Amino acid sequence: MTPHHSHDTPTDHRGRLGLALALTSVVMIAEVVGAIITGSLALLADAGHMLTDTAGLIIALIAAMLARRPFTDRRTWGYRRAEVLAATVQAAILLAVGAFILIESIQRLLAPPEVHSGLMIVFGIIGLAANVGSLLILRSQRGSNLNTRAAFLEVLNDALGSVAVIVAAAAITLTGFQRADSIASMIIAAMILPRTVILLRDTAEVLLESVPRGLDLAELRRHLLALEHVVAVHDLHATQVATGLPVLTAHIVVDDSCFQDGHAPAMLDQLQRCAADHFEISIEHSTFQLEPASHGAHEHAAHS
Repeated sequence: MTPHHSHDTPTDHRGRLGLALALTSVVMIAEVVGAIITGSLALLADAGHMLTDTAGLIIALIAAMLARRPFTDRRTWGYRRAEVLAATVQAAILLAVGAFILIESIQRLLAPPEVHSGLMIVFGIIGLAANVGSLLILRSQRGSNLNTRAAFLEVLNDALGSVAVIVAAAAITLTGFQRADSIASMIIAAMILPRTVILLRDTAEVLLESVPRGLDLAELRRHLLALEHVVAVHDLHATQVATGLPVLTAHIVVDDSCFQDGHAPAMLDQLQRCAADHFEISIEHSTFQLEPASHGAHEHAAHS
């Protein structure tokens, strides 16, 4: 039997994502123009990063819209997993961009072209101001789900990239050290790649239906077995549909007497409370199949 919990509507992040998208798009165009004028790889790298941000924010906005669509008989969880798919796409794009920037910056480090540092500083400051604005818009929702986390992460990386552009431009202006542009580009790549790998890992865990973080399945099994009348636990599975939506299923073998004295409903209440209240994450979407001990002979041999 399953507790009758509604599929909670996810928090609406569309307004904030839309504002961040507008800011990022405008500054991306400005940085592309600036990169062409100045010849700066760091500025071009930051513009390229902002291009992926723009695409990522569009994906995030679409995912936020899909996630609010109601569940149906065909899609029983609605489009809640759209946020995970969107975050995966964003991370994959970032990974490709980071690798390109790293390779190009190494090549330019060996043969640095001349860079116009004055305009480079101007465009770097414009980019930083816009990124800070987007961060302020998104920061209150950055931990809400993987989708908004990915969007916040991309804008944060961009802000750090703009700082690197400004520092490199200042170094070129003051010392004439042209390789500062390539070094700044490498720093931008170094900021993109590790965080992207972490995000890919987190989305892969959801897509592979790994046990949600914060839930020790062995401890949960022990806790269930400690309940009175519980004889055995098998087919225990815990996964995560989307951020904040863990689900649990299990077959619970109980004393035959529970089905004879009407104690089974009380057992089900205990099991649901156990899943919802006793662990770091609360699992409200739990499904428990109660089985009498005498049913064991009918279970499939592969069940554990």
